[in-house]
Amino acid sequence: MKVIIVSDKNHMGQVAADLIETDMKNKTPYVLGLATGSTPIPLYQELIRRNQETGPDFSTTVTFNLDEYVGLEATHDQSYRYFMNQEFFDHININKDSTFVPNGLSENIEEVGKDYEKAICGIGGIDYQVLGIGTNGHIGFNEPGSSLASRTRKVRLTENTISDNSRFFERKEDVPTEAITMGIGTILDARKIMLLASGSNKAETIAKSIEGPITATIPASSLQMHPDATWVITEDAAVNLQLEWD
Repeated sequence: MKVIIVSDKNHMGQVAADLIETDMKNKTPYVLGLATGSTPIPLYQELIRRNQETGPDFSTTVTFNLDEYVGLEATHDQSYRYFMNQEFFDHININKDSTFVPNGLSENIEEVGKDYEKAICGIGGIDYQVLGIGTNGHIGFNEPGSSLASRTRKVRLTENTISDNSRFFERKEDVPTEAITMGIGTILDARKIMLLASGSNKAETIAKSIEGPITATIPASSLQMHPDATWVITEDAAVNLQLEWD
């Protein structure tokens, strides 16, 4: 596992974009796993800038998003499909039909998870999975206690996650209580993983995830088991790390 400590969010976006652009070369199709929230926005902004100037080319890229709320229309301004269109897809040369986000409106949510797994496997798996991390250590919507072998499924969100996400909604009561998420096992199947994080409020959880024991109580600690996982974190998010990292 690698840990790259950067000065700020903009630097984080540049380093993350470098990693993806290097990995994309000579791979067709290239399969990206994507995350939402404020953390990956600097990455998306940097990839947009590069795409509009000299590259990378996303015309043959396929994307799978980690998760989606249950019950929100794709046009709802807090749905993750809406977020991805606004923050990334609308600004690059990608085929929207090749961008996949779980369907949180399906009448058969259990089948959505199975179909998502089949789609990922059918294209040969994910080349690079981008992650964020919650203050409680969740990745995707895999809350503490999730099986480290879990697959794409419907989950109930914890009060901690609902509270964290309430800043995006007018009222806390408007935050969905359920979501569809890739499982930890699904995430770990990616050939490469990159976790982005910033902010001192996540420093304790990040230190436990990187240097503590692997445990279902901190889902992000599962990345220690992956052969090619990289953490790209800002200095304030790294203050609790005890070991020397490059």
